[in-house]
Amino acid sequence: MKNILLIHGAKDFGLSKGRLNSTLHDVAKDTLQSLGLHINETHIDKGYDIEVEVQKILDSDAIIYQMPGWWMGEPWIVKKYIDEVFNAGAGKLYANDGRSREDISKKYGSGGLSQNKKYMFSLTWNAPLEAFTDKEQFFEGVGVDGIYLHLHKAHQFLGMSALPTFICNDVIKNPQVQKYIKDYQAHLLKVFGA
Repeated sequence: MKNILLIHGAKDFGLSKGRLNSTLHDVAKDTLQSLGLHINETHIDKGYDIEVEVQKILDSDAIIYQMPGWWMGEPWIVKKYIDEVFNAGAGKLYANDGRSREDISKKYGSGGLSQNKKYMFSLTWNAPLEAFTDKEQFFEGVGVDGIYLHLHKAHQFLGMSALPTFICNDVIKNPQVQKYIKDYQAHLLKVFGA
């Protein structure tokens, strides 16, 4: 992987000012550039051109989303970005939904044109890790990727495959910013440094 698109999905909204996500976005940029990778960026809340974003995805080997967990998922600006950009990518990012009247072996979700691309989620949550992994706690043990199944499937519809998700927990109740930075750098080096 040589070309990485960093998508900054934080927004100054309510109590959140997006500072931790901005910090982690910058950590990714610096760490990946130190590996000799070419970085392209989009800060959703600063605006974007939909067709330019389609081209950025086409030019990328991997996409990294940096975003907070808001009300059990991605912020609305990230969903809006995906709705607009992926829809505009018809015929470029995906051909169709994959099904064929002539060949019933072709199943829904197999029409992606982006098979050589990867994606990764880097997330910040106030929920502790055990809220995701413990069957007796709030998310009933489905794990963070279970919470984001819809978002994984949106990218897989395009033909992309997932890289390991990174998550920072307890970001409001017990923030450990230096640990998050160190852990994220290690995650990025493990995923992209090989």
